[in-house]
Amino acid sequence: MAHPPAKPLALTLGEPAGIGPDITIAAWLRRSELKLPAFYLLGDAACLAARATALGVDIAIAAVGSDAAATAFAEALPVVATGERATAAPGRPDQSSAPAALASIRQAVADVRAGRAAAVVTNPIAKSVLYRAGFRHPGHTEFLAELAGAGGHTPQPVMMLWSPALAVVPVTIHVSLREALDQLTSELIVSTVRIVAAELTSRFGVARPRIAVSGLNPHAGEDGSLGHEEQTVVAPAIKLLRNEGIDARGPLPADTMFHAAARASYDCAVCMYHDQALIPIKTVAFDDAVNVTLGLPFIRTSPDHGTAFDIAGTGRANPASLIAALKLASRMAAQPA
Repeated sequence: MAHPPAKPLALTLGEPAGIGPDITIAAWLRRSELKLPAFYLLGDAACLAARATALGVDIAIAAVGSDAAATAFAEALPVVATGERATAAPGRPDQSSAPAALASIRQAVADVRAGRAAAVVTNPIAKSVLYRAGFRHPGHTEFLAELAGAGGHTPQPVMMLWSPALAVVPVTIHVSLREALDQLTSELIVSTVRIVAAELTSRFGVARPRIAVSGLNPHAGEDGSLGHEEQTVVAPAIKLLRNEGIDARGPLPADTMFHAAARASYDCAVCMYHDQALIPIKTVAFDDAVNVTLGLPFIRTSPDHGTAFDIAGTGRANPASLIAALKLASRMAAQPA
Protein backbone atom coordinates (compact mmCIF):
# COMPACT_ATOMS: atom_id res chain seq x y z
CA MET A 1 0.00 0.00 0.00
CA ALA A 2 1.30 3.46 -0.93
CA HIS A 3 2.08 5.87 1.88
CA PRO A 4 1.00 9.54 1.86
CA PRO A 5 3.69 11.88 0.58
CA ALA A 6 5.96 13.39 3.22
CA LYS A 7 6.11 16.66 1.29
CA PRO A 8 3.30 19.17 1.74
CA LEU A 9 0.98 20.32 -1.04
CA ALA A 10 1.50 23.79 -2.53
CA LEU A 11 -1.86 25.62 -2.51
CA THR A 12 -2.21 28.78 -4.56
CA LEU A 13 -4.00 31.91 -3.38
CA GLY A 14 -6.25 32.18 -6.41
CA GLU A 15 -8.14 35.45 -6.88
CA PRO A 16 -7.64 37.17 -3.50
CA ALA A 17 -11.06 38.87 -3.68
CA GLY A 18 -12.80 35.55 -4.26
CA ILE A 19 -13.59 32.63 -1.98
CA GLY A 20 -10.13 31.06 -2.19
CA PRO A 21 -9.04 32.49 1.19
CA ASP A 22 -12.39 31.47 2.73
CA ILE A 23 -12.24 27.83 1.67
CA THR A 24 -8.53 27.62 2.52
CA ILE A 25 -9.27 28.70 6.07
CA ALA A 26 -12.30 26.39 6.28
CA ALA A 27 -10.29 23.41 5.02
CA TRP A 28 -7.42 24.01 7.45
CA LEU A 29 -9.84 24.26 10.37
CA ARG A 30 -11.10 20.75 9.51
CA ARG A 31 -7.62 19.29 8.98
CA SER A 32 -7.74 16.91 11.96
CA GLU A 33 -11.36 15.86 11.54
CA LEU A 34 -10.84 15.00 7.85
CA LYS A 35 -7.21 13.83 8.14
CA LEU A 36 -6.15 16.28 5.44
CA PRO A 37 -2.64 16.14 3.98
CA ALA A 38 -0.34 18.97 5.00
CA PHE A 39 -0.51 21.99 2.71
CA TYR A 40 0.76 25.55 2.64
CA LEU A 41 -0.70 28.62 0.98
CA LEU A 42 1.46 30.66 -1.37
CA GLY A 43 0.38 34.23 -0.86
CA ASP A 44 0.13 37.12 1.54
CA ALA A 45 -0.28 36.32 5.24
CA ALA A 46 -1.82 39.75 5.89
CA CYS A 47 -4.49 39.07 3.26
CA LEU A 48 -5.36 35.77 4.88
CA ALA A 49 -5.45 37.32 8.36
CA ALA A 50 -7.78 40.05 7.13
CA ARG A 51 -10.12 37.47 5.61
CA ALA A 52 -10.15 35.46 8.84
CA THR A 53 -11.17 38.64 10.66
CA ALA A 54 -13.93 39.29 8.11
CA LEU A 55 -15.17 35.74 8.64
CA GLY A 56 -15.03 36.08 12.42
CA VAL A 57 -12.61 33.15 12.64
CA ASP A 58 -9.81 32.89 15.19
CA ILE A 59 -7.00 31.15 13.33
CA ALA A 60 -3.24 30.82 13.78
CA ILE A 61 -1.26 31.78 10.69
CA ALA A 62 2.45 30.98 10.36
CA ALA A 63 4.62 32.85 7.88
CA VAL A 64 7.15 30.17 6.98
CA GLY A 65 9.37 28.85 4.22
CA SER A 66 8.10 25.89 2.23
CA ASP A 67 10.59 23.60 3.98
CA ALA A 68 8.92 24.30 7.36
CA ALA A 69 5.31 24.09 6.18
CA ALA A 70 4.67 20.44 6.95
CA THR A 71 5.90 20.87 10.53
CA ALA A 72 3.87 24.05 11.09
CA PHE A 73 0.65 22.65 9.60
CA ALA A 74 -0.66 20.92 12.72
CA GLU A 75 -0.70 24.13 14.78
CA ALA A 76 -1.03 26.96 12.24
CA LEU A 77 -2.00 27.56 8.64
CA PRO A 78 1.38 27.90 6.87
CA VAL A 79 1.71 30.81 4.44
CA VAL A 80 4.75 31.13 2.20
CA ALA A 81 5.26 34.64 0.87
CA THR A 82 5.48 35.24 -2.89
CA GLY A 83 6.59 38.86 -2.63
CA GLU A 84 3.25 40.18 -3.93
CA ARG A 85 0.85 41.83 -1.52
CA ALA A 86 -2.87 41.15 -1.95
CA THR A 87 -5.02 44.09 -0.83
CA ALA A 88 -8.33 43.19 -2.51
CA ALA A 89 -11.42 43.20 -0.28
CA PRO A 90 -13.89 40.31 -0.53
CA GLY A 91 -15.83 40.56 -3.78
CA ARG A 92 -13.83 43.59 -4.96
CA PRO A 93 -10.73 42.71 -7.02
CA ASP A 94 -8.22 45.54 -7.23
CA GLN A 95 -4.88 46.25 -8.91
CA SER A 96 -3.14 43.74 -6.64
CA SER A 97 -5.33 40.80 -7.72
CA ALA A 98 -3.60 39.70 -10.92
CA PRO A 99 0.04 39.99 -9.74
CA ALA A 100 -0.78 38.19 -6.47
CA ALA A 101 -2.66 35.37 -8.21
CA LEU A 102 -0.05 34.83 -10.94
CA ALA A 103 2.93 34.95 -8.56
CA SER A 104 1.27 32.29 -6.43
CA ILE A 105 0.81 29.95 -9.40
CA ARG A 106 4.35 30.45 -10.64
CA GLN A 107 5.84 29.80 -7.20
CA ALA A 108 3.69 26.69 -6.64
CA VAL A 109 4.95 25.19 -9.90
CA ALA A 110 8.53 26.13 -9.05
CA ASP A 111 8.19 24.52 -5.62
CA VAL A 112 6.83 21.22 -6.90
CA ARG A 113 9.38 21.03 -9.72
CA ALA A 114 12.18 21.71 -7.23
CA GLY A 115 10.92 18.93 -4.96
CA ARG A 116 9.75 21.21 -2.15
CA ALA A 117 6.09 20.22 -2.60
CA ALA A 118 4.32 17.02 -3.63
CA ALA A 119 1.72 18.62 -5.91
CA VAL A 120 0.09 21.89 -6.95
CA VAL A 121 -3.46 22.61 -5.79
CA THR A 122 -4.95 25.80 -7.22
CA ASN A 123 -7.66 28.03 -5.80
CA PRO A 124 -10.05 29.64 -8.31
CA ILE A 125 -8.87 32.56 -10.43
CA ALA A 126 -10.95 35.28 -12.11
CA LYS A 127 -9.91 35.14 -15.76
CA SER A 128 -11.61 38.46 -16.55
CA VAL A 129 -9.44 40.17 -13.91
CA LEU A 130 -6.29 38.53 -15.29
CA TYR A 131 -7.19 39.45 -18.89
CA ARG A 132 -7.39 43.13 -17.94
CA ALA A 133 -3.84 42.80 -16.60
CA GLY A 134 -2.56 41.32 -19.89
CA PHE A 135 -2.95 37.59 -19.16
CA ARG A 136 -3.04 35.85 -22.54
CA HIS A 137 -4.05 32.28 -21.67
CA PRO A 138 -7.59 30.88 -21.87
CA GLY A 139 -7.30 29.57 -18.33
CA HIS A 140 -5.28 27.86 -15.60
CA THR A 141 -4.79 24.71 -17.67
CA GLU A 142 -3.00 26.41 -20.54
CA PHE A 143 -0.91 28.66 -18.24
CA LEU A 144 0.30 25.63 -16.28
CA ALA A 145 1.29 23.93 -19.53
CA GLU A 146 3.46 26.92 -20.44
CA LEU A 147 5.08 26.92 -16.99
CA ALA A 148 5.75 23.20 -17.43
CA GLY A 149 7.44 23.69 -20.77
CA ALA A 150 11.14 22.99 -21.14
CA GLY A 151 13.49 23.46 -24.06
CA GLY A 152 10.82 25.24 -26.07
CA HIS A 153 8.40 22.29 -25.78
CA THR A 154 5.01 22.94 -24.21
CA PRO A 155 3.21 19.74 -23.18
CA GLN A 156 -0.39 19.09 -24.20
CA PRO A 157 -2.51 19.82 -21.13
CA VAL A 158 -5.59 17.64 -20.69
CA MET A 159 -8.35 18.83 -18.38
CA MET A 160 -10.03 16.07 -16.39
CA LEU A 161 -12.93 16.61 -14.02
CA TRP A 162 -12.86 13.73 -11.53
CA SER A 163 -15.26 12.59 -8.84
CA PRO A 164 -15.97 9.21 -7.24
CA ALA A 165 -19.08 8.94 -9.43
CA LEU A 166 -17.72 10.15 -12.77
CA ALA A 167 -14.56 11.31 -14.55
CA VAL A 168 -14.75 13.33 -17.77
CA VAL A 169 -12.30 14.90 -20.21
CA PRO A 170 -13.14 17.45 -22.94
CA VAL A 171 -10.95 17.14 -26.04
CA THR A 172 -11.30 20.86 -26.82
CA ILE A 173 -11.21 23.05 -23.75
CA HIS A 174 -11.55 26.80 -23.24
CA VAL A 175 -12.64 27.92 -26.69
CA SER A 176 -15.95 28.90 -28.26
CA LEU A 177 -18.13 26.14 -29.63
CA ARG A 178 -17.47 27.39 -33.16
CA GLU A 179 -13.71 27.26 -32.58
CA ALA A 180 -14.00 23.83 -30.96
CA LEU A 181 -15.41 22.48 -34.23
CA ASP A 182 -12.39 23.85 -36.07
CA GLN A 183 -9.94 22.41 -33.52
CA LEU A 184 -11.42 18.93 -33.38
CA THR A 185 -9.28 16.41 -35.29
CA SER A 186 -8.58 12.71 -35.12
CA GLU A 187 -5.01 13.54 -34.07
CA LEU A 188 -6.21 15.64 -31.11
CA ILE A 189 -8.60 12.91 -29.98
CA VAL A 190 -5.82 10.31 -30.19
CA SER A 191 -3.26 12.38 -28.28
CA THR A 192 -5.83 13.25 -25.60
CA VAL A 193 -6.96 9.66 -25.04
CA ARG A 194 -3.36 8.43 -24.93
CA ILE A 195 -2.63 10.86 -22.08
CA VAL A 196 -5.85 9.93 -20.28
CA ALA A 197 -5.12 6.20 -20.53
CA ALA A 198 -1.50 6.57 -19.41
CA GLU A 199 -2.32 8.75 -16.40
CA LEU A 200 -5.31 6.72 -15.28
CA THR A 201 -2.77 3.94 -14.89
CA SER A 202 0.17 5.91 -13.49
CA ARG A 203 -1.68 8.46 -11.33
CA PHE A 204 -4.94 6.67 -10.45
CA GLY A 205 -3.81 3.04 -10.34
CA VAL A 206 -6.27 1.80 -12.99
CA ALA A 207 -4.55 -1.19 -14.58
CA ARG A 208 -6.57 -1.25 -17.82
CA PRO A 209 -8.57 1.95 -18.23
CA ARG A 210 -11.94 1.74 -20.00
CA ILE A 211 -12.52 4.95 -21.92
CA ALA A 212 -15.90 5.92 -23.38
CA VAL A 213 -15.60 8.35 -26.30
CA SER A 214 -18.58 10.48 -27.23
CA GLY A 215 -19.69 11.56 -30.65
CA LEU A 216 -19.95 15.21 -31.57
CA ASN A 217 -23.46 15.42 -32.99
CA PRO A 218 -26.90 14.45 -31.62
CA HIS A 219 -27.29 10.65 -31.47
CA ALA A 220 -23.62 10.36 -32.52
CA GLY A 221 -24.55 11.54 -36.00
CA GLU A 222 -27.32 8.97 -36.60
CA ASP A 223 -25.24 7.11 -39.21
CA GLY A 224 -24.32 10.35 -40.95
CA SER A 225 -27.78 11.85 -41.21
CA LEU A 226 -27.11 14.34 -38.38
CA GLY A 227 -23.44 15.00 -39.12
CA HIS A 228 -20.41 13.22 -40.51
CA GLU A 229 -17.75 13.92 -37.86
CA GLU A 230 -18.36 10.61 -36.09
CA GLN A 231 -17.45 8.75 -39.29
CA THR A 232 -14.62 10.99 -40.50
CA VAL A 233 -13.00 12.23 -37.28
CA VAL A 234 -14.00 10.27 -34.16
CA ALA A 235 -14.25 6.67 -35.42
CA PRO A 236 -10.81 6.71 -37.14
CA ALA A 237 -9.26 7.97 -33.88
CA ILE A 238 -10.90 5.18 -31.89
CA LYS A 239 -9.74 2.57 -34.40
CA LEU A 240 -6.14 3.76 -34.10
CA LEU A 241 -6.34 3.79 -30.30
CA ARG A 242 -7.77 0.28 -30.17
CA ASN A 243 -4.98 -0.92 -32.48
CA GLU A 244 -2.55 0.44 -29.86
CA GLY A 245 -4.24 -1.66 -27.19
CA ILE A 246 -6.20 1.14 -25.54
CA ASP A 247 -9.73 0.19 -24.51
CA ALA A 248 -11.53 3.10 -26.20
CA ARG A 249 -15.23 2.68 -27.04
CA GLY A 250 -17.45 4.78 -29.30
CA PRO A 251 -18.38 7.10 -30.76
CA LEU A 252 -21.27 7.03 -28.30
CA PRO A 253 -24.35 9.29 -28.15
CA ALA A 254 -23.55 11.81 -25.43
CA ASP A 255 -27.13 11.95 -24.16
CA THR A 256 -27.05 8.30 -23.02
CA MET A 257 -23.51 8.16 -21.59
CA PHE A 258 -24.09 9.50 -18.11
CA HIS A 259 -26.89 7.59 -16.40
CA ALA A 260 -25.81 5.33 -13.54
CA ALA A 261 -25.60 2.07 -15.47
CA ALA A 262 -23.62 3.70 -18.28
CA ARG A 263 -21.17 5.33 -15.85
CA ALA A 264 -20.44 1.94 -14.29
CA SER A 265 -19.17 0.63 -17.63
CA TYR A 266 -16.15 2.97 -18.02
CA ASP A 267 -13.44 4.75 -16.03
CA CYS A 268 -13.49 8.04 -17.94
CA ALA A 269 -15.71 9.69 -20.55
CA VAL A 270 -13.85 11.63 -23.23
CA CYS A 271 -16.10 14.23 -24.84
CA MET A 272 -15.63 16.49 -27.82
CA TYR A 273 -16.16 19.92 -26.23
CA HIS A 274 -16.27 21.67 -22.86
CA ASP A 275 -19.95 21.66 -21.94
CA GLN A 276 -20.55 18.17 -23.29
CA ALA A 277 -18.20 16.94 -20.54
CA LEU A 278 -18.76 19.45 -17.75
CA ILE A 279 -22.55 19.65 -17.64
CA PRO A 280 -22.96 16.00 -16.59
CA ILE A 281 -20.25 16.02 -13.92
CA LYS A 282 -21.42 19.30 -12.42
CA THR A 283 -24.91 17.84 -12.28
CA VAL A 284 -23.83 14.52 -10.76
CA ALA A 285 -21.03 15.74 -8.45
CA PHE A 286 -21.08 19.51 -8.07
CA ASP A 287 -19.65 19.65 -4.54
CA ASP A 288 -16.97 16.96 -4.77
CA ALA A 289 -15.73 17.18 -8.37
CA VAL A 290 -12.05 18.02 -8.80
CA ASN A 291 -10.29 19.61 -11.77
CA VAL A 292 -7.12 17.64 -12.61
CA THR A 293 -4.63 18.67 -15.28
CA LEU A 294 -3.12 15.63 -17.01
CA GLY A 295 -0.15 15.70 -19.35
CA LEU A 296 2.10 17.80 -17.09
CA PRO A 297 5.35 16.71 -15.41
CA PHE A 298 3.73 17.39 -12.02
CA ILE A 299 0.37 16.84 -10.32
CA ARG A 300 -2.18 19.64 -10.34
CA THR A 301 -5.69 19.58 -8.90
CA SER A 302 -8.22 22.33 -8.26
CA PRO A 303 -11.73 22.86 -6.92
CA ASP A 304 -14.32 22.64 -9.69
CA HIS A 305 -15.91 26.05 -9.16
CA GLY A 306 -15.21 29.73 -9.60
CA THR A 307 -14.38 32.71 -7.40
CA ALA A 308 -17.97 33.31 -6.19
CA PHE A 309 -17.40 37.02 -5.56
CA ASP A 310 -20.97 37.37 -4.29
CA ILE A 311 -20.34 35.22 -1.21
CA ALA A 312 -16.64 35.95 -0.57
CA GLY A 313 -16.08 36.93 3.04
CA THR A 314 -19.56 35.86 4.15
CA GLY A 315 -18.74 32.41 5.54
CA ARG A 316 -21.15 30.74 3.10
CA ALA A 317 -18.50 29.25 0.78
CA ASN A 318 -18.44 25.45 0.76
CA PRO A 319 -14.89 24.03 1.04
CA ALA A 320 -15.94 20.52 -0.11
CA SER A 321 -14.40 20.74 -3.58
CA LEU A 322 -11.10 22.14 -2.26
CA ILE A 323 -11.00 19.38 0.36
CA ALA A 324 -11.59 16.82 -2.40
CA ALA A 325 -8.81 18.44 -4.48
CA LEU A 326 -6.35 18.25 -1.59
CA LYS A 327 -7.19 14.61 -0.91
CA LEU A 328 -6.95 13.64 -4.58
CA ALA A 329 -3.60 15.42 -5.01
CA SER A 330 -2.24 13.51 -2.03
CA ARG A 331 -3.60 10.22 -3.37
CA MET A 332 -2.07 10.83 -6.80
CA ALA A 333 1.28 11.83 -5.31
CA ALA A 334 1.32 8.62 -3.27
CA GLN A 335 1.15 6.40 -6.37
CA PRO A 336 4.42 4.53 -6.88
CA ALA A 337 6.55 6.06 -9.61
